[in-house]
Amino acid sequence: MSAKNKLHSSQFHPILRKINEQNVDISFHNIMYPVFIVEDDNQQQVIPSMPSVYRFGLNKLIDHLTPLVEIGLKSILMFGVIDILPKDEIGTNADSNKNPVIRALPILRQKFPDLLIACDVCLCPYTSHGHCGIIEEDGINNEKSIERIANIALEYVRHGAHIVAPSDMMDNRIFAIKNKLIQNGMEKRCSVLSYSVKFASGFYGPFRDAAKSTPQQGDRKGYQLPPGSRGLAIRAARRDVDEGADMLMVKPGIAYLDIVRDVKNEFPEYPMFIYQVSGEYAMILHGAKAGAFDIKNILSETLISMRRAGVDCIITYFAPTILEWMKDGHL
Repeated sequence: MSAKNKLHSSQFHPILRKINEQNVDISFHNIMYPVFIVEDDNQQQVIPSMPSVYRFGLNKLIDHLTPLVEIGLKSILMFGVIDILPKDEIGTNADSNKNPVIRALPILRQKFPDLLIACDVCLCPYTSHGHCGIIEEDGINNEKSIERIANIALEYVRHGAHIVAPSDMMDNRIFAIKNKLIQNGMEKRCSVLSYSVKFASGFYGPFRDAAKSTPQQGDRKGYQLPPGSRGLAIRAARRDVDEGADMLMVKPGIAYLDIVRDVKNEFPEYPMFIYQVSGEYAMILHGAKAGAFDIKNILSETLISMRRAGVDCIITYFAPTILEWMKDGHL
């Protein structure tokens, strides 16, 4: 038996075990916090399917973020949710002056000057049909959809977004957004984080409750990726790289770590994000509450596995909990 096949000598001491866990540390910049913002500035709405996650009005969001920024929160991903503003076929209020994201951006920039602010760009929370593009008789009109998506992205940048993150999965929307930013002299003011590899997943259920964005008819399988596809995933990432994406994302998280590694191997020079989505959050939270496991152990293991797979930044609803652990030196 060769000595190199003996492994216990590399793991008998806690520091040796740490040394053998390469490039998996969790720092504050590795965590991005997704937040939902609504029209009424003084509301805080419960989301039944996501305990401890809320939809915030602007004033409540500032109150919520202030202590998190003080202990190290570095970035957020904003989702607008509308109750009062009307929804229509083209999502007119996705970029109107009354949109809660549009109104919040300059105020958040002023209140938290060092906070990196990303904005999800999609039509589904603002359309009457709940789909991510513009619907015509024969289905999605891709060209009209990406023009609309690009215009929304431009408005977010004009109002202060550091990052726009298109989640719609229309073909060539990165090209449309980049061109729109270049035409308006804003390409140096904003990064494009593409939901490059977004699968048609059952893990999104609680999010659609949170964002009030469930399709009224049909599903999104025609434009989100099939869960079993590896080839389409790489093609989607390659397309977005070719079109000028600054950063890439795989969504959902834990069920697609093989895809994370594939994409990271193919494009090692691009920052890799992963979205630990609402269904993953709910599973871990409810499992811990039922006594199935210790939440700190299972969440820490999950985060480490994502970093091990090649992830540079983890988008997670557990961000407040993780930040508290990090502040106390327990992660």
